[in-house]
Amino acid sequence: MTLFVDASALVAMIAGEPDGEALMVRLMADPDPLWSAMTEWETVLALCRSYRYQIERARQEVRDTATAAALRRVDIGNDESQVALDAYARYGKGRHDAKLNMGDCFAYACARTNNAALLYKGDDFARTDLR
Repeated sequence: MTLFVDASALVAMIAGEPDGEALMVRLMADPDPLWSAMTEWETVLALCRSYRYQIERARQEVRDTATAAALRRVDIGNDESQVALDAYARYGKGRHDAKLNMGDCFAYACARTNNAALLYKGDDFARTDLR
């Protein structure tokens, strides 16, 4: 099954977090991994905020990783928007133990609409119906 890559996984890989290497192995085994503009934005933001990367360095690291992993960008359109809103209603922060934020809701939506498994770090998505 194709993987949709969440920003949490990309941050772990780029920043060299302990589980980053295992996530990279899973990503590189996928022949057609997916991501979105939202994933790119959220990854750059997290690297700047959590790891104090300068924005240009973060952007370059994300671009380099996307190229190395042959990530294919999927569009976010009406279907993804509606599924993201449904995800918020069902699993959103303040509504459910999964505590999905906006980026999480869009990652959920992109995985769902592209029939993809979600590659992520943490346990928030494990509390949803994605497998």
